[in-house]
Amino acid sequence: MPIRRILRHTPWPVRRRVLAGMQHKLLRYVPADRRLATARRVVPLTGGPRRVRVAARVTDRATPSGVRRENLDRVVTALETAGVDWFRIPVDAVTGSAVAVPEEDRDRVIALLETLSASDAGLLEIVRPPGRNGRRGRRTATVLRLSRPVTDPRGTLVFGPEYGCEIEFWRSVNGNLVGPRSNPVSDVVPADEPVVDAGEPVFGSFSAPDDPACYRTREIFTMVSPDRVAFPIDVVYTWVDGGDPAWRERKARAMSENGWVAEVSGLATNDSRYASRDELRYSLRALHAFAPWVRHIFLVTDDQVPVWLDTSRPDLTVVSHREIFGETGLLPTFNSQAIESRLHRIPGLAEHFLYLNDDVFLARPVAPEMFFTPGGLTRFFPSTALVDSAPRRDDDPPANSAGKNNRRLIQQAFGRVLTRKMKHTPHPSRRSVLAEIELRFAEHVTATAEHQFRHPEDVSLLSSLQQYYSYLTGRAAPGEIKYMYADLADSGTPMRLARVLHDRHLDAFCLNDTDSTAATAAEQAALLAEFLPAYLPFPSPYELMTPRLTRFELPRTPIVARQRPQLAPDIALPSQPSSASDSSVA
Repeated sequence: MPIRRILRHTPWPVRRRVLAGMQHKLLRYVPADRRLATARRVVPLTGGPRRVRVAARVTDRATPSGVRRENLDRVVTALETAGVDWFRIPVDAVTGSAVAVPEEDRDRVIALLETLSASDAGLLEIVRPPGRNGRRGRRTATVLRLSRPVTDPRGTLVFGPEYGCEIEFWRSVNGNLVGPRSNPVSDVVPADEPVVDAGEPVFGSFSAPDDPACYRTREIFTMVSPDRVAFPIDVVYTWVDGGDPAWRERKARAMSENGWVAEVSGLATNDSRYASRDELRYSLRALHAFAPWVRHIFLVTDDQVPVWLDTSRPDLTVVSHREIFGETGLLPTFNSQAIESRLHRIPGLAEHFLYLNDDVFLARPVAPEMFFTPGGLTRFFPSTALVDSAPRRDDDPPANSAGKNNRRLIQQAFGRVLTRKMKHTPHPSRRSVLAEIELRFAEHVTATAEHQFRHPEDVSLLSSLQQYYSYLTGRAAPGEIKYMYADLADSGTPMRLARVLHDRHLDAFCLNDTDSTAATAAEQAALLAEFLPAYLPFPSPYELMTPRLTRFELPRTPIVARQRPQLAPDIALPSQPSSASDSSVA
């Protein structure tokens, strides 16, 4: 029997130890160019007993917020039908919901919950006090939880009890209703507190901004905590289809016109930088599932559109490079740093937005407060990797040379030394700050926009410079995010992906490819084709049921103005900033 099949049915703790030993001891004897292929064929990404087994309803489509809504509505409907008084209360958990019921109705409520849990794969648990299971424990429990776990047809993703509805038994004490535990607003409510209806966003930030659902609550719970983000947040993706013949022809023509490219790092133009392995499809799945609070998505491309993308969605806009470069820069461009320097010019973009490359994925439900403070500051996530302290060389990898250029600008402007790189996470950004940087460091930002390929003098505006600039001008704060960076060419990556798939313990991860041979690229594509559908099995609404038969490109005639609803006030931007320099403001 193949070792992969044996490992697939091995308990995870044993499998993990075996694979770790294999990675450190056996793979080193395999030729370097065969290590990834060997690891991929040995490491099973799925299978094996999971830590917790639950009965789950199988479905083709589901989201965390949708499963949470189903569990909440089942409880609310049952309470309404039985004539039990209830009101919804906020909870600390991102994925949970809760309702309060009178302590005197305990027996009726428990009977209702037991009936619900006995049907359709329901699960009734004691939340508080912990450790007391069974029917006898329910009679004295202060908080119960009802859930109906959901999974995909392959069983690789389970939305389980953490998405359930918790039922709290509130007591009447001296004219007040007293809850059994704290919550984000109040655990003591006057008994005569007015009953009102409130929308989903009132109860937590993990919801769509236009969610129409309303629930009965007490007036005090409509007073949103100052710890909550209350402003709109957009998302910007950059994407390229490096296999498009027309695009490849444009790239070849541009390379022949930029003789300097041959003298700098080969990482500036290698095919790996432009390869598309359907990562965007799965990054959008993750965004839809794990960040329902996003208002609008902008996809910035060189007039290219993925064949599977539904461009008719009202919450998604495909933006041409020509719309954001205007009369600035030099098109066509194959320089991601040049493109990043123009993203704040997207028409209708919100002041606060997240910037993602298509190889960056949210990994589980997250709240907007992970990326922004309630007062509007951006959060940033420094890496343990340091910016090379040596002077910049023209043959430095593009990321390193840009980091050194950023360091020089920060030192000149603030007298501080930039030392740490940033993690490859979603980058929280503010449109007005980026416009300010464009003016303050005009010479460098303009030059970056004019380089058709990554150039030794480029700055990295979105992925490093803005973070330090915002921090030193009082508009950013360090944040925390559980994150993994994986180089697809590394033979240890299959093992890391197996752990991520099993534990689902991260907030975000990046699956990057910097430089690969054709053979290695094929192995990487096969690895992603196995991992991504297992980690993100549920399609997003941005995917067409039937993909277009051919690549679709936007018309390449000049665009005077794209007609779309105005999403946010546009900020004043210079058409060709050149009057300010990096030394104009101390």
